[in-house]
Amino acid sequence: MTQKYSTISPSLAVGIDEPDRNLALELVRVTEAAAIAGGHWVGFGDKNKADGAAVDAMRSFLQTVHFNGVVVIGEGEKDEAPMLFNGERVGDGTGPECDVAVDPIDGTRLTALGINNALAVLAVAERGSMFDPSAVFYMEKLVTGPEAADMVDLRLPVKQNLHLIAKAKGVKVNQLNVMILDRDRHKPLVEEIREAGARTKFIMDGDVAGAIAAARTGTGVDALMGIGGTPEGIVAACAIKSLGGVIQGRLWPTSDEEKQKAIDAGHDLERVLSTNDLVSSDNCYFAATGITDGDLLKGVRYSKDKVLTQSIVMRSKSGTIRFVDGEHRADKWEGYARKS
Repeated sequence: MTQKYSTISPSLAVGIDEPDRNLALELVRVTEAAAIAGGHWVGFGDKNKADGAAVDAMRSFLQTVHFNGVVVIGEGEKDEAPMLFNGERVGDGTGPECDVAVDPIDGTRLTALGINNALAVLAVAERGSMFDPSAVFYMEKLVTGPEAADMVDLRLPVKQNLHLIAKAKGVKVNQLNVMILDRDRHKPLVEEIREAGARTKFIMDGDVAGAIAAARTGTGVDALMGIGGTPEGIVAACAIKSLGGVIQGRLWPTSDEEKQKAIDAGHDLERVLSTNDLVSSDNCYFAATGITDGDLLKGVRYSKDKVLTQSIVMRSKSGTIRFVDGEHRADKWEGYARKS
C-alpha cells in the first residue's frame, strides 16, 4: 500500500466546471498579444489606432482560450464597439463558463503619448460573479493593502481613513502616499488629503495599475482614492482578491439619465460596494502585460529580432502572484506591426 505524504488542500481544488490553474498562462498569452500590438503605437499620438490594434489582437487570442466566456466588462455596447462588446462570447466554447472583463489598453492616452503605466488587462471569474454596473461608468473608490483592509470605510472622512491606514501600517500620516487621478473634480479631495498630513501622487490615467500599487506592499503607494472608471474598479477587484487588500466603491452617475438607469436597475447609489460585491467568486484570475514602463511592469521592448514583454498573473483561489518575462521572435509578430 502506497503511503501518501501530501495531498492538495481542499481549498485549492476546483470542480470540472470551474476555471482551473491551467487558465493562468493562457490569459497571459492574450495580454501579451494585446500589449505587443498596442505597443507598436506608443508615442505616435493616436490612441484610437493603438486601442484598435490591441482590441484586434486580444480578441484573436481569446478565441483560442479553453473556456466559454461572456464579456461583461468590454469596449462598449454592441452598437458602439465592433469587437469585445458587452455580451460577446469569447473562448473556444468548451470548458468552464466564465465572466470576462477586458481592457486591451488601460491608458490609451498614456500609450499615445509614451507615458508610463499603460497596461493590457484581462480578468476572468466564474459565470455570474462580476458586478453589473448598469451603464454607470464612474465610481468613487478607496483601495488599500491587507494591513488596513478591515479598518477603512469609504463613508468615513478622508482624514479618518488616512489615520486608520497609518495606524495599521505602523507609520505616521505624513509618511503615507495617496495615488489619485489628476482631474479637476479631485481638487477638494486633494485638499483634504494634504490637510490630513498625507502626500499625493498623481497619475494621468490607468487606475487599474494604481489600484494594484495601492494594494501591494513595497510600491511606495499606501492608498488610491477618488473617482475613476467602474469597469476598471471591477477589473482591479479581481486582482485585489489575490493580493488580499480591499477595494470599496460607490456608484457615481455623471448625469440624470445615468442616475435613473442605475435606480431602474435596482442599484442603491448610497451603497458602498466591497471587493466581494464587485466580484463575488473566490476563483478568479487577473492578467496584465506592460505596454509602457510603469510602477508595476516594464513596457514592451522591441529589437531587430525580438520582442520582450513583462506580465503579471494572479489567481485568487491560491493567492498566487506570478511575474512572467516573455521573449518573442519578432518575425512571428509582423502581422501586428504598425504600418507606416
